Amino acid sequence: MNTLALGPSWLDPDYLIQTFGLIGVLVIVFAESGLLIGFFLPGDSLLFTTGLLVTTGKLDTPLWLVCSLIVFAAVIGDQVGYLFGRKVGPALFKRPDSRLFKQENVEKAHEFFEKHGPKSLILARFVPIVRTFTPIIAGVSRMNYRSFITFNIIGGVLWGAGVTLLGASLGKIDFVHQHIEKILVLIVLLSVIPIVIEYLRARSQGKKARNAQAVADGQEGALPPAPRGRHAKR
Repeated sequence: MNTLALGPSWLDPDYLIQTFGLIGVLVIVFAESGLLIGFFLPGDSLLFTTGLLVTTGKLDTPLWLVCSLIVFAAVIGDQVGYLFGRKVGPALFKRPDSRLFKQENVEKAHEFFEKHGPKSLILARFVPIVRTFTPIIAGVSRMNYRSFITFNIIGGVLWGAGVTLLGASLGKIDFVHQHIEKILVLIVLLSVIPIVIEYLRARSQGKKARNAQAVADGQEGALPPAPRGRHAKR
């Protein structure tokens, strides 16, 4: 199966699977689920392609075992992220930017967690970058562990098994084989949409805040100087 390389070859799902096999898939799922360095990895398209390759026989492992291992890797990844967040705590928000770490990613995940609460652990699974930082933020916020593990498992099953089974189901359709490149591009675009929407919303709010501040500064500057003392001229 030839797929469209969405960037460097090491980000192409088909290349990764053909090169590293199922072990590579599990390592990537684990890293993207809770390690700071895993936010750029192709999670959604990788799982979809994995399911498709199982259906076509190019990945010689039973589908039930593949799904079980992926869910396990996703859940353990979030677990590691949560424990890391509890240990590091607020220091994470003071960490300087680097090539692999951007403070804005932490802030976005924190806003996402604050907005959606515990269910963000499920929703974030389907949002690139955010899914890497959300379990860490849950740890920083010292979320109740029982609630965390519950939502962690639910999210891991829905995302890990769900996207893989979707690829396996669609892999039986000839149309999918004929247009696999376009479908993978579509998956990536759909996964990026929430980030684009959030970026545009934040940009709009920032613009409104700046305009409001400019108006306030203008009104303040237009006020006449206050009279000084009892003998000030009227």
